[in-house]
Amino acid sequence: MKVILSRKGFDSSNGGCPSPILPDGTLLSLPIPTNDRDTYEDLSWQGVNYQDLLQQLRPGKPFSHCHVDPDLRPGLRSDAAEGWKPAFGQAGSAQGVLSNAGVEKGDLILFFGWFRHVEQGPDGWRFVRKCGDFFRGADLHVIYGYLQIGEILTDPEKIAAYSWHPHASDRFWGKANALYLPAEHLSWNPELPGYGTLDYRADRILTMEHMPRGTWNAKPFLMPEHVYGNRKNAAKGNGLYYAGIWQELVIEESDGLLDWARSLID
Repeated sequence: MKVILSRKGFDSSNGGCPSPILPDGTLLSLPIPTNDRDTYEDLSWQGVNYQDLLQQLRPGKPFSHCHVDPDLRPGLRSDAAEGWKPAFGQAGSAQGVLSNAGVEKGDLILFFGWFRHVEQGPDGWRFVRKCGDFFRGADLHVIYGYLQIGEILTDPEKIAAYSWHPHASDRFWGKANALYLPAEHLSWNPELPGYGTLDYRADRILTMEHMPRGTWNAKPFLMPEHVYGNRKNAAKGNGLYYAGIWQELVIEESDGLLDWARSLID
C-alpha cells in the first residue's frame, strides 16, 4: 500500500491565511477561492458559516466562490446535493504525479494543510497569538482527513455523474482529470468508513516543534529515498522539508509507514 500526503486548503497564495482549529478540536479545512459553483456563504459546519468565519479572521478581504475538494463532509452545503457521495478530484500535472507513481485502488490518501488555533474574541473569531505553548500559537501542517481509494474515475461521463463535485465541471475536461472515490470501509478496520475527517491531535501534526510549518518531524519512512520523484530534503539543520510548490507526495511502503498511517485514523 502506498500512502499519499495531499496538501489541500488555504495556503499563502490561495486564501492567504491558515485554516482554523476550532476550540473543540475540529480541523476545518477552508477550500481555496476559485470560480467554481460553490460559495463560502453556502457552506456551514456545526453551526459555523464559512463566510462569517472568514470575515472575522480576514476582515476586509472579499471571499465568494470556492473549490470544495476533497469533498468529505456530508451536509456541508446549505443546498444539499441529491445523492451526495464523498470524492477527491485531481487534474493536470498533480494528477500526472499520482498516475506516474502508480497510485491505485487500496492506496491511502492523507489530506493535510496549514492550520492554526482560533478562539472567540470581542469581535468574533480570531487566531490565537503565539504563546508559551508552541503548538497552540503556531502555524502548523496537520493531517485532517483520509480516503482509501476504492475506485478511480477518468471517464468524463462517469465523472459527470458527480455533478456537485467541482471536477465534474467542463473546465477540467482534457486536463488528465480524475475522481478518486473511497472504499466502503478501511481494508484494515472494516468498522470504519473508507473516508473521513479527523480532529486535532498531537500525533497528526507534521510540523516539528519550534520550526516553520513546512519543516516536519523527520520520520524515516517520509525521507526522500521512500518518496516518488526526485525529492530532496531541503531542511536547514534538523527536520524534513520538501521545498517548492507541490500538492501530492507519494510514499512507497517501508518499515513503520503503514503502522503510522493507520494509527492516525484508528
